[in-house]
Amino acid sequence: MNSNNKKPVAIRAFAPASVGNAGPGFDLLGHTVSGVGDRVIVSRIEEPTVRIDAISGCVTNLPLDAAHNTAGKALLSLREHLQLSHGFALEIEKGIPLGSGLGGSAASCVAALVAANALLFEPQSRQALYRHALAGEAVASGSAHGDNVGCMLLGGLVLASADRLMSIPVPDELYCVVVHPHQILETRRAREVLQGTYLLSDVVNQSGNLAQLILGCYEQDWDLIQAGLCDAVVEPRRAPLIPGFRRVRQAALDHGALGGSISGAGPSVFAWFRGALAAQNAAPAMQQAFSDAGFASEVYVGPVAGPAAEVESCNS
Repeated sequence: MNSNNKKPVAIRAFAPASVGNAGPGFDLLGHTVSGVGDRVIVSRIEEPTVRIDAISGCVTNLPLDAAHNTAGKALLSLREHLQLSHGFALEIEKGIPLGSGLGGSAASCVAALVAANALLFEPQSRQALYRHALAGEAVASGSAHGDNVGCMLLGGLVLASADRLMSIPVPDELYCVVVHPHQILETRRAREVLQGTYLLSDVVNQSGNLAQLILGCYEQDWDLIQAGLCDAVVEPRRAPLIPGFRRVRQAALDHGALGGSISGAGPSVFAWFRGALAAQNAAPAMQQAFSDAGFASEVYVGPVAGPAAEVESCNS
């Protein structure tokens, strides 16, 4: 990088929340959520390191050591891969609670990468940033899965393999309701219950659901989308960890949902609807179902083709 070229010295970026593990797409399929997210300010510094100067917002007790922080680890990976001579300083503003099932660990990671990338003399593509987002995400969850970071990088519904992101087109009128109850379910705990064996018939069923869902999105076939939006493998093991889950999903179905399941590792619950009005009408009933189970909640309604992470401002 030529340090004589004029570039901003600080960039603020925003990354939206996400629905990970969308239906049958465990660790593979996710989409972004409008209305909530994380912000990160990244400054270029002369020291060849990554440091975290401040953490604010709804979560503040995160590691300041970059190697143990999702945002810090992602930028360490970026620096090493590009062999940068300079470093980065971060200020993280958390808008997504951890343990919410809304991609909280991924959002700060992606926001940091998008901001740091804008400071580079030769910015990388979003696809190229993916490997570094995976490195950051693994710090929080213990595994490098891309369903959350992938959709934040590209926006909308994204299929994330081990080394590639694929945007999945969806009908414009496909909307999502996500209800976040005031519960905490740590990702590592939610992954522990998935250990063990699975019936081959369930795995085959899950594969068929994922294929129908993706094909339905491409073909804008509502029957296929509805048939595929079903988790036959992960949801049965995680549902008992979320008080009120079945009530909330049933409330969504009673109000015309195509289907619904656990958002990410939970405890948030999502449902897809045909049209904004249907989603808006169902949202209060889904919230009420959590309330009946004893939990207050927040609700977010927006298109499945949600926003990507973006630069908000720069300081020269």
